[in-house]
Amino acid sequence: MTPEKTSKSPKIFVLDTNVLLHDPDALNSFGNNEVVIPLTVIRELNKKRKGTDEIAFSAREAFRKIRELRRTGKISEGVKLPGGGILKTVATTKVYKGLKEKENDDLIISSALKIKEDNKGREVILVTKDEAASIKAETVGLQVQDYEKDKTSEFQKYGRVLTEGDNENGILSTRYILKGEHLVRLFDKDHAQQIKEKEALFFGSINPRNIEQKCAMDALTNPDVEVVALTGNAGSGKTLLALAAALQQTTKRDPLFQQVLVARPVVPMGGRDNDLGFLPGDINEKLKPWMQPIFDNLEVLIKTPKESKDRMASGKYRGYQYLIDDETLRIKPLAYIRGRSLPNRYFIIDEAQNLRPLDVKTIVTRCGDGTKIVFTGDLAQIDTPYLDRESNGLAYLISRYINEPEFCYLHMGKSARSPMADKAARLL
Repeated sequence: MTPEKTSKSPKIFVLDTNVLLHDPDALNSFGNNEVVIPLTVIRELNKKRKGTDEIAFSAREAFRKIRELRRTGKISEGVKLPGGGILKTVATTKVYKGLKEKENDDLIISSALKIKEDNKGREVILVTKDEAASIKAETVGLQVQDYEKDKTSEFQKYGRVLTEGDNENGILSTRYILKGEHLVRLFDKDHAQQIKEKEALFFGSINPRNIEQKCAMDALTNPDVEVVALTGNAGSGKTLLALAAALQQTTKRDPLFQQVLVARPVVPMGGRDNDLGFLPGDINEKLKPWMQPIFDNLEVLIKTPKESKDRMASGKYRGYQYLIDDETLRIKPLAYIRGRSLPNRYFIIDEAQNLRPLDVKTIVTRCGDGTKIVFTGDLAQIDTPYLDRESNGLAYLISRYINEPEFCYLHMGKSARSPMADKAARLL
């Protein structure tokens, strides 16, 4: 949360561990107020900083920022923050009634209660992204806030296909309007271009089933659109269309891209299951449970020949396997992206709503010359702890890119999976 400056005594913000893991730069987000980190948070960060995933990187980055501040003074007494505030650490000296000494959340809450007790007349606020911790804290009389610096609801205004009665939204990114029977692409301030009927994607196997899919097909195959965000419910065709567009532009005679790279977050992020090292087998076997939806979409695009069904059952052959064997298509965990440079790739990030804003920044900054990147996800289906509809990386990307002409955001509200799936989505 970024509070407003007032003439009253500075507020005291007590940070939970998940805030610093979500955004290591959170220390600089509280203006001229006082920021307190309980020692329990330091212990939790220390446990999280070992590893190669994004959570471990965030923990290490938080320690780096704290170390820089400690050079200016004793953090136990308070050191100055760039925004004019003060940063302090405190030990938990008392566990309050109803809270447990062996639970870290309760120790952090007890630290905040003690600070409140010692600072009569000052506003003490626990900042946490953990709903359970928030409920506990409120129950024992603490004021609680979510960390809201990167929250956004901007995506709710945009993404739909416009009609003639609509204005042009006042944005500069690529969008679409239906004028009579003609579909028109709008981009920048006053550019408009009628969309011609396109051939089916991936050598005729995929045709758009509705107007939203037609727009998505255009954005996914338009070389002027470098970043695409597709949101929508399961079955709307986001991932299938992205894969079909990627493979078509990578396998044709004069390919636009050298390789298709597909990744999706392994959730829950930050939990034990996020570390692929705990799973048995080689990297492909470890990834299989998480990447199965990608393989399902590939099976739709490239069906396995009937004569190979017996081999397919044993896992030795799939119709799309040749694309993987010659590295036209690569499926990777996101933990392996940091530090790489990825030029001339068609890069698809599936289930992007399960990424933090920091993760999205890391991914996009890996893209080199000639790379197109596509994010797909359902903003109503968040599986990652401490993220919600307005604080996830996909929503953050949309809010930051919405005025960039080389960006396109489309919300695909119509299911194209099957009449049964469409009815279930409406009735259940």
